[in-house]
Amino acid sequence: MTLVVDASAVAAVLFHEPDGATIDAHTEGETLIAPHLIDYELANICWKRIRRDPSKGPALLTMLAGLQSVGIKRVEVPATEVAALAVQTGLTAYDASYLWLAMSQDLELVTLDGQLARVNQALRERFV
Repeated sequence: MTLVVDASAVAAVLFHEPDGATIDAHTEGETLIAPHLIDYELANICWKRIRRDPSKGPALLTMLAGLQSVGIKRVEVPATEVAALAVQTGLTAYDASYLWLAMSQDLELVTLDGQLARVNQALRERFV
C-alpha cells in the first residue's frame, strides 16, 4: 500500500520520539510518498532542536542523515491547488501540500499533526 507521510511522522521516527515506534511499525513495508518540501521541513525541525540544545547537534544531524534510508518518494504538488486548499482549510501551504497529495490520490495520510489530521478526517467524511 502507498501512504503519504508528513514531516511530523517522519521526524518522530528519525529523532526517536515517543510515537516514532508506532509510526515505524505502521509504515513498515509500505511505499511512502511526500511532497519535495519534506526534506526542508525535516531540516528545519532538526535546526530548531539544535538551537534548543546545541550539544545535541552532531547526534541530531546524524539522525537527519538517516532520512536517506527511509525510502520516501518525493512528488511534485501543484502550488496553485495547494494554495487554494490552504485557503479553504486554514492550514499552512506546507500542511496543505501533504493533504492535497493524499486526497488527490485517495491515500492514507500519516501525520502526528493534530490540526492536519482533523482537517483530513473532516474532508474525507464530507466526501464519503
